[in-house]
Amino acid sequence: MRKILIVVDMQKDFIDGALGTKEAQAIVKPVVEKMASYPPSDIYVTRDTHKEDYLDTAEGRKLPVVHCVKGTDGWQLHPEVEAAADSSHIIDKPTFGSISLMELLCRENEKEPLELELVGLCTDICVVSNALLLKAVLPECTIRVDAGCCAGVTPQTHKAALTTMEMCQIEINR
Repeated sequence: MRKILIVVDMQKDFIDGALGTKEAQAIVKPVVEKMASYPPSDIYVTRDTHKEDYLDTAEGRKLPVVHCVKGTDGWQLHPEVEAAADSSHIIDKPTFGSISLMELLCRENEKEPLELELVGLCTDICVVSNALLLKAVLPECTIRVDAGCCAGVTPQTHKAALTTMEMCQIEINR
């Protein structure tokens, strides 16, 4: 069984930029250490990617904080995360969950059964969205989230997302 690590949105704007938190800053080192335990070929990294017109989008109207605009400093992956990643395994996504990542991992699972582990930001938005998408299309696949390598918008919503995922048969390592 091939073990895959999915690193979700470890970008400047979510760590110490426009939407950064102390909890997000605290998980950088554990995420980089987790990445070191996987071969780069088995790590996929998502990058939240918006355009200049972000505030005119449905998401931007509900979350009116410009962030992760392609090409800006805030859009960049944390340097240590980027250094540990294979650049061909970085997937830009325009919304919370990545259909491209889901399709790619479905194809990989057809070749060889996968076990998936997710880490990153934000637990309560993009991590939960990707975990649930993957569970929907790969129901027999073990999907796990390392809670110590995730941070939510708030500690309370982080915990709520972990509970939601656990209720949907996603394993939570606490």
